[in-house]
Amino acid sequence: PQSPDDDDRKVRRREKNRVAAQRSRKKQTQKADKLHEEYECLEQENTVLRREIGKLTEELKHLSEALKEHEKMCPLLLCPMNFVPVPRPDPVAGCLP
Repeated sequence: PQSPDDDDRKVRRREKNRVAAQRSRKKQTQKADKLHEEYECLEQENTVLRREIGKLTEELKHLSEALKEHEKMCPLLLCPMNFVPVPRPDPVAGCLP
């Protein structure tokens, strides 16, 4: 047979265990909430970055078209003297003042 002291110890141990389990569940919930918030922030950042990529892609397309049109009439590119084989990595650089 168990003594009243043993019963008291069991009750205290169960209560302590119950409180520890509650703390553990609360901690897990907080961690899950934090991860969810981080996920939401990353999703928003991803959306913003995708929009920026779209805008930059459109700007690149526009600038490439403008460069092609400029190259058709650029006096420095049309000049026969410029056809001397001189390494020129950027055709725009030759047209800048």
